[in-house]
Amino acid sequence: MSSPVPAQGAQQQTSVNNYGFPVITPLKPSRLEIEGDQAGTHDAYVFEQCSESNDPAALCASPPTLQSNPPSGPTRYEPELDAPDSGDEEPATATCFERSTSPATAFQRNKGAEYHKVGEEGVAKMHRFSVYETASKFYLVGADVLDRKFRILKIDRTADSKDLSVAEDEIVYTRKEMNQLLNAVDDGNKASGGLTLRCSVWGLLGFIRFTGAYYMLVITKRSQVAVMGGHYIYQIDGTELISLTALNASRLKAERLPEEARFVSTLSNLDLSRSFYFSYSYDITRSLQLNLIQARAALHQGTPRKTPDYHTGMFVWNQHLLGPASNALRNTYDWCLPVIHGFVEQTNVSVHARLISITVIARRSRCFAGARFLKRGTNDSGFVANDVETEQIVSEAMTTSFHGPGPQLFGNPTLTSYVQHRGSIPLHWTQDNSGVSPKPDIELNLVDPFFSAAALHFDNLFERYGAPIHILNLVKSRERTPRESILLNEYTNAVTYLNQSLPEGKKIVYKAWDMSRASKSRDQDVIGTLETIAKGIVSGTGFFRNGNGLHWASRTQNGVARTNCIDCLDRTNAAQFVIGKCALGHQLLALGIIPEEMIEFDTDLVTVLSHMYHAHGDMIAVQYGGSQLVNTVATYRKVNQWSSHSRDMVESFKRYYNNSFLDRQRQEAYNLFLGNYIYNQGQPMLWDLATDYYLHHADPRAWSRRTRKNYIQWYSRACLQERHMPHELYPVDALAGRPLAFFDDYWSEYYRPNSLSTFMKLLSYKANSLRKYPLRKEIQDGTAETIASQIRPRPFQAPQNKEAPKKEVTLAQPSATATLGGVRDLPFNDELLLKVPLPERFHFPPLQQRQRAEASEAIINGPPGSTTLLNPEKGPKDKSAVTQWTLNQFVANSLNPFVIESEADEYLRYINHPSNLPLVTSSEDSPNPKSDLQDYIRSNSPDTITQMQSTEDDIADFIEFMSVGEDPLTVTEADTSKKRYKAYRQWLKGKSLFKQQRVDA
Repeated sequence: MSSPVPAQGAQQQTSVNNYGFPVITPLKPSRLEIEGDQAGTHDAYVFEQCSESNDPAALCASPPTLQSNPPSGPTRYEPELDAPDSGDEEPATATCFERSTSPATAFQRNKGAEYHKVGEEGVAKMHRFSVYETASKFYLVGADVLDRKFRILKIDRTADSKDLSVAEDEIVYTRKEMNQLLNAVDDGNKASGGLTLRCSVWGLLGFIRFTGAYYMLVITKRSQVAVMGGHYIYQIDGTELISLTALNASRLKAERLPEEARFVSTLSNLDLSRSFYFSYSYDITRSLQLNLIQARAALHQGTPRKTPDYHTGMFVWNQHLLGPASNALRNTYDWCLPVIHGFVEQTNVSVHARLISITVIARRSRCFAGARFLKRGTNDSGFVANDVETEQIVSEAMTTSFHGPGPQLFGNPTLTSYVQHRGSIPLHWTQDNSGVSPKPDIELNLVDPFFSAAALHFDNLFERYGAPIHILNLVKSRERTPRESILLNEYTNAVTYLNQSLPEGKKIVYKAWDMSRASKSRDQDVIGTLETIAKGIVSGTGFFRNGNGLHWASRTQNGVARTNCIDCLDRTNAAQFVIGKCALGHQLLALGIIPEEMIEFDTDLVTVLSHMYHAHGDMIAVQYGGSQLVNTVATYRKVNQWSSHSRDMVESFKRYYNNSFLDRQRQEAYNLFLGNYIYNQGQPMLWDLATDYYLHHADPRAWSRRTRKNYIQWYSRACLQERHMPHELYPVDALAGRPLAFFDDYWSEYYRPNSLSTFMKLLSYKANSLRKYPLRKEIQDGTAETIASQIRPRPFQAPQNKEAPKKEVTLAQPSATATLGGVRDLPFNDELLLKVPLPERFHFPPLQQRQRAEASEAIINGPPGSTTLLNPEKGPKDKSAVTQWTLNQFVANSLNPFVIESEADEYLRYINHPSNLPLVTSSEDSPNPKSDLQDYIRSNSPDTITQMQSTEDDIADFIEFMSVGEDPLTVTEADTSKKRYKAYRQWLKGKSLFKQQRVDA
């Protein structure tokens, strides 16, 4: 006898009770077919019955789809108690659904079952999956964050290889009901091996097909990297590709289809365990401003917020894998997760006793994506290479959700963000790296007088960010051999042409500046110039600040800063950091944390931000160029250490090696994963293509059939309108009265009720750690706060201005000093501290300096009118006095730092040494009598100079060397006997000039 299991689609009969509410009674059980054994097909039934209660609140108003209620008893949620405290709140590897092995019992719904549609009240959000398999099918069991509600997906392994056969069950089960369902499936397949657990996964990325059957790509490991409004953002740490073929067919797959095995190997060249991110409940493919505007717009319209169409998003990297799932599933994004490729980092800092969360999110576009020299410029559709959107979110970490009190839906006023963009120059240009040159020549392949590709690109930027667009072009303007300057001129002409049609106030703001040349100049301040440019950009675009329209007004960002150099890596990242620093000041000012928007560079807060952007730039550079940043912000600030030069050389070599030998394999993996190449019978294989040009550009035969855009009005007028935040904060019409969980169910995901954890595992607690940043030890340990306006002293540097006065050392008079144990202890002197650079812990305001000086004097000499503890003339006599004297000396030296006269003279000689070196070496004496070179010459005795005599052979060789013919570039036979042409004679005999070996013919 078969075991009954639940199913949807049961026929029902509706009647009316005494209160006028409908009562649903099943006419006959619904049927879910389970694959059978040798005895035949087992049918499972579910008997569905509504509550017989007469309470109107317990009855449904219309015949909805059946959905189970939580179990009658408390659900048991068992956390991973053996996980290390240093890990995440949940283990990196998913645990399977705990299925009981008890025999299947008659399955019948509780009489108090609730009826909902799938997706209401957050019941469709699944956070963990278990993959079970039989001989002919896969079963994907999904559980919610609390392991209370479950859903199941059935995948047929015996279907035709060209088809994806997936059956979605929209009924939501309890744990007990899911156990009964899986036990019934197990009983029906005992003859073929039963139901076995394949793996436990954190999510499904989609389905992909090469030459044979489909594959299912799942997430096996993850780690928490950020939290946004109570919604966690995860990084993918491990994936698995599961073939959807039958067991007997999968064993012979590689032998019968070698091309299939090579496609799988090509896809493995794309490392999905690095820099890929996802979230279960927050849309990380869009900016914070766009997410909140859409949520508030839905409240204003009185309609539920719709699931975004991830299939068309340019930052959804698994868009190709979501295509088959969208065709086969009704609720695609209940099962599949969209992922982005880029960078995510979050940290919490304390600024003036207020905890601030800083998050940097970078989203790489999947359109025209590829490796450095293989993807340059733009394609026919206006998508550029290395297109990355960087979002800087600054919020007050004391508030978790997006909502204000009340609740004011999506009205939290402590949320701010700023978005900027980087991308290759939107022209048709390439670089051929088939040679050995690390910097190949730049070729402008197509000269379009109407700049159609650039027009499409900027129209897309208007659609995404609004107007105006601020362009910061950092390519070189003066070169011996024109390379980057070719693109500079063409790019300038393109912007000038396109600006002719734009209305006033919406024109593209273009700024070209040779940053590389400025960094090599001694009289130019690179960072200072970038700060001046950044102030104009941030003032022109504005930034996003959420508000409720009552006490805090909302602000939106209209426009974007578009930064580029030739690679959009080193120079671009430094410029984006300066723009982000300027935006950070505006964001903190809007939150009421600092009194003005200016933040000095030498502060701990900017140090944290610079290292976040450094990590951001390193990750973007690895993805596009194959190595980390070569030139960092410290390089352009000219404060980098000598050790960084060797690092820059290593990174340059790694970038050259990857571009020359590994980029082609990586590009093939990109084209396969993104769906740029799809296998078709009779067409060449991916690895046989001489170029992938036609995979990223339009077919030339389709140009004649394509409608051309207006050359004058090349933009969309609707995209130039300003963005505004809707003022609606409370649900209206049909949404009125809905609980908060209906709009944003962040509570269960963030707080995890009924689960046991520790502070060391909570991401919000771990984000407070600043040990990975080179800050002061007291800030890393959390004993001091990071202050935005307090300058953290930098190591001393000689002034660049030649006319500036030289540094001097002011010493106290000898009579004012006291001797302790033979060591000179200079009294506290404000002027001395201002002129001699000291360690960071010794820098105090002048008032604190005087107070600490008086305290140190009181420790040594005692309070006024008391007997001195230590007699400097006689010294201590007993052990207790020695101990006390040692402690007092240590405290006094700590509070009153000093330098002895010899150390001051040595330091003065050290800082003046570069100015004493002559710029031009000549036989004449230096006008400076204190020159080290002159002292060295005069230090030699007359006997040493007398012994420096030349022999006759030396004089003859010197005369021969100095005798130059009328034509010194022509070598005659008479010259071959001279010593200077010894290597030339060897070369004439067939030997190499360097290895002295015979040259092969």
